[in-house]
Amino acid sequence: MPYDIDPRLLRAFTAVAEELHFTRAAARLYVAQQALSRDVRRLERELGAVLFVRTTRQVALAPDGQRLLPYARRVLAAQDELAAAFRAVPERPLLVDVGVPIGTAHRVLETARARVPESCELVARFHSGLTGAAAELADGRLDVSFGRVAALPAGVRAGLEHQPVRLEPMAVLLREGHPLAPRGAVPLAALAGETLYAGAGNPQTAEWTDLAARLFEGRGIAMAAPFPEIEGSREFVRVVRKRGWSVLASVEFIEVPGMVLRPLVDPVPLSPISMVWRKGLRHPGLDALRTAAHELAADAGWLTAPAKAWLPREDARAMGVG
Repeated sequence: MPYDIDPRLLRAFTAVAEELHFTRAAARLYVAQQALSRDVRRLERELGAVLFVRTTRQVALAPDGQRLLPYARRVLAAQDELAAAFRAVPERPLLVDVGVPIGTAHRVLETARARVPESCELVARFHSGLTGAAAELADGRLDVSFGRVAALPAGVRAGLEHQPVRLEPMAVLLREGHPLAPRGAVPLAALAGETLYAGAGNPQTAEWTDLAARLFEGRGIAMAAPFPEIEGSREFVRVVRKRGWSVLASVEFIEVPGMVLRPLVDPVPLSPISMVWRKGLRHPGLDALRTAAHELAADAGWLTAPAKAWLPREDARAMGVG
């Protein structure tokens, strides 16, 4: 029996034991499935035990695996406590841009906050647009943001890492008296002849305006004229109501009095959302955010595209779909 088992091997074993699925366990640990399988086999060799019963259909704990699991959990908990006790300086707060206090990014943040200890602070910032956030991420003024990475220049993307989170269905925000408002869902073809606001003129959200332009092309949908950047949800509501705009939105959106949100269909246009951070960033809050994003996506099927969907090819590649 070895006395110097690498804790990494115990983490690999514990993840598989809890997930009973090598692919999910690898995603949880952010490692390749091949590397995870290699670590489990190495642990089995070092212990001289069979830890899992593997078939083509399922993975189950073997008797020795069941015996090892409580010991492995105690060892890993002790290691985490030791690391926390001797951390030289408290972790600084992690600054996370979620755009608005609703929707995908905000749900990931709230889920992560429930997982971290009291000493780990995740601070929300409510700006919008990955285009504007990218430079701040690169130079350390911001830690995490969410958005469409395929629209970023290659040179900017080279300094960032991202994790696909959601293929979010898009919607249209209409005034209550609009002829399309009574519909439960709005076919894209029904928007022909309409003019929609999609952030044109806001340099912080150029990736959203670009996505809208691609969607509108060839469908007879016009882009509302450029308008200066609108700061904050309250000001957005005021301007939208005053100008009588219809707005291209996502299916989770802020409430605008006097307006209704309707999903778009035939096809379902998708907004690709990734969590983005600068390369080399290490922080327990980032780990919690990545785990929360992975679990929310898995539970809700966020990365599964509908059968009849629209998504630009480069976005599909960036999101690892199609």
